[in-house]
Amino acid sequence: MQIKINKIFGKAKSLPLDLFLEKVLYDKNFGYYQKKNPFGKKGDFITAPNISNIFCEMIVIWFISFWESLNKPKKINIVELGPGNADFSEILVKTLKSFPQILKSVNIYLYEKSEKLTKFQKKRISSSKVLWIKNFNEIKKGPVIFFGNEFLDALPIKQFKKVNSQIFERHAINVKNKVSFVFKKALKSDINKLKKYQLFKKGGLIEFPEYGFKELNNICSVIRKQNGGALFIDYGYVSENKQNTLQSVYKHKFNDLSKNIGNADITSLVNFDLYRKYFLHKNLFVEKIISQSQFLQKMGILERSKMISHKMDYKRKIDLYSRIQRLISPYMMGETFKVIFAKNKKCKFSLAFK
Repeated sequence: MQIKINKIFGKAKSLPLDLFLEKVLYDKNFGYYQKKNPFGKKGDFITAPNISNIFCEMIVIWFISFWESLNKPKKINIVELGPGNADFSEILVKTLKSFPQILKSVNIYLYEKSEKLTKFQKKRISSSKVLWIKNFNEIKKGPVIFFGNEFLDALPIKQFKKVNSQIFERHAINVKNKVSFVFKKALKSDINKLKKYQLFKKGGLIEFPEYGFKELNNICSVIRKQNGGALFIDYGYVSENKQNTLQSVYKHKFNDLSKNIGNADITSLVNFDLYRKYFLHKNLFVEKIISQSQFLQKMGILERSKMISHKMDYKRKIDLYSRIQRLISPYMMGETFKVIFAKNKKCKFSLAFK
């Protein structure tokens, strides 16, 4: 059942796009992520951890390599941002049991906005090593590795356009209990933020993840203070496309943005080069941005698949390799999904990024 539009707007006649998206997706009473588990065949979309456990194993191997590069500190913290249906977290805990030294050192934190998904995660994961947090200040000692798979794309964005010499921002408006979108003159404070990242070089639409930057501010602070880094995997682009990348998905099919509000997922493509600039402004270091295919193959996903397929029958082998192809093929997720790693400048770790 679609939420009543009046609930979104309250007494406001219009809302900036990012505030509208925040309410539609995350409001405690009617937000999309608060009402359902959107993952898997019965949900609206499927992510890499849902496709294959081997994806999760590759990330865990990356964590272990990072820990080793820090000279195996006695305290290491792993934070998953937006754990979803806990597919990755479950494999993380299971895999680390085979590595007792890091298991003894590690604390695993899950950062989840949705109370419904948090309850779901707690039913799946029972480990003294796992804690749920709402504030990164709860992480007191040791280097921190933040990880987000399809985390950035789910964060609300602003949209702007330049007409002659004036800048306009996209707003959602309530028209007889139906949502429509218009552009209104942008605030000077927002225009200055766009200028900081030199986003007016060309015409077209400008997408700005102010919400995402705010979300990452504390993460960057923790990394600078306690050492560590942040690894993000998401679908997006490196060179600016100046297009509207907002998309809505409902039951695995594309959905009109103004329909099924509160029942459909809404995401946008991640501007990785803009996030790279953001991390540099925050005094972190980013070597380069690579594709998911490059990353997973450098981590050994093909070798791991070959190793475990020996004991499989033909049907299971075909299923395994079709899933791996889905993750690494340039015609599927392999090139569409990108990987960025931002780290403390003192950190020398660069596995899979050279």
